[in-house]
Amino acid sequence: MKKRMLGKSGLEVSALGFGCMGLNFGYGTALGTPESVKLIRDAVDRGVTFFDTAEVYGPFTNEEIVGEALKPVRDQVVIATKFGFRFEDGKQAGLDSRPETIRAAAEASLKRLGVDVIDLLYQHRVDPEVPIEDVAGAVKDLIDAGKVRHFGLSEPGAATVRRAHSVQPVTALQNEYSLWTRGPETNGIPEACEELGIGLVAYSPLGKGFLTGAMSKNTKIGEKDFRSILPRFTPEAMEKNQALIDLLKRIAADKDATPAQIALAWLLSRKPWIVPIPGTTKLHRLEENLGAAEIELTVADLTEVERAASEIRVEGERYPEQLMKTVGR
Repeated sequence: MKKRMLGKSGLEVSALGFGCMGLNFGYGTALGTPESVKLIRDAVDRGVTFFDTAEVYGPFTNEEIVGEALKPVRDQVVIATKFGFRFEDGKQAGLDSRPETIRAAAEASLKRLGVDVIDLLYQHRVDPEVPIEDVAGAVKDLIDAGKVRHFGLSEPGAATVRRAHSVQPVTALQNEYSLWTRGPETNGIPEACEELGIGLVAYSPLGKGFLTGAMSKNTKIGEKDFRSILPRFTPEAMEKNQALIDLLKRIAADKDATPAQIALAWLLSRKPWIVPIPGTTKLHRLEENLGAAEIELTVADLTEVERAASEIRVEGERYPEQLMKTVGR
């Protein structure tokens, strides 16, 4: 597996990471813990060194799975997790990035992961009630105490990144980025990353499964699957968005590849400091995703993708209105 550096931080990770959320959270189905542990270890065996989780996944249980799976290879991998919510009766109940909450969340994550230090700790969503300087300061204290190695932010606005970075250098931003979610190209994030030496970790790089080509207007999405509330996953939107799949299939046919591999290879081609973190519950999909790192897209391929993509209007917002308010702050 090829490696990439997340900005100028010195944090080296596999070119493709593994997003662990979907193992037991978010999609309405869950692998058992033994199966999840095995799949994570299969990823390690295939060269993946970067694993992403969060306290809110489960809540809490996803971190326990990741910790158990990676315990035998702890020194060979990078574990990222996130804070930023308050919980009531074991359920997420709103944003909370007060410094005391950050400290408590980090201690709890260390315990669930079974580690002495968190490699990369992100604020999951910007909390408008807490100055970002206070958040960065709290993480700086954790870094100084040897409990965290690197600081990250998920879905911040560019101005927020700069303010945070002035207090504690930011190693990575985690934003949704894919061929059908291209907001990070136009909101000042790439410029901030280039200028400040920050890596970009692309979550949902396969469009929450849509860019694999395995979904259509006839796909039934269960009530417990969080995609059931997303505007892009209505039957009407999925039908209109098939144009993107047709584009990926055209490029894939020339490369003896799959639509998912082209979608990931396209992201890898954007910048050397971009690291996608696709997730899956299936070994064959894991192997398919990792194969994307070996695909070289030519200038002609990339030009064709840009030309064709510019003619496709993606139908539907990526989140409902209330959730859209929590991103890009």
